[in-house]
Amino acid sequence: MPRHKHDLERVELLKKQPIEKLKPILPEILEWLQDGNWPIAEPVENVLLNFEEELIPYIREIFSTNEGCWKYFLLHGLIRKLPDYTLKELKADLNRMLNTPTEDEKQEEIR
Repeated sequence: MPRHKHDLERVELLKKQPIEKLKPILPEILEWLQDGNWPIAEPVENVLLNFEEELIPYIREIFSTNEGCWKYFLLHGLIRKLPDYTLKELKADLNRMLNTPTEDEKQEEIR
């Protein structure tokens, strides 16, 4: 796991790990997307793109929090890169944010 927001070396090591080894730590990897301005955010997204549908429960869990900033960066980063068939799984969540946003989503202007 990365140790800090500039730890590109550790992200490279993540890329080399077998997918089965990363599955149990997906929630911890997703934490590195809390700020899309961090240098490791995009490389971490690229690691996570290998999981697609396996990410859905973890993304839904994040969407159920009051972490508007994290939701914003997920929407404008990782989620934009997911294939359509995976996005269909998030349709209800995305519609809810669009039609009845929570206070944190309104503050972050999530739309």
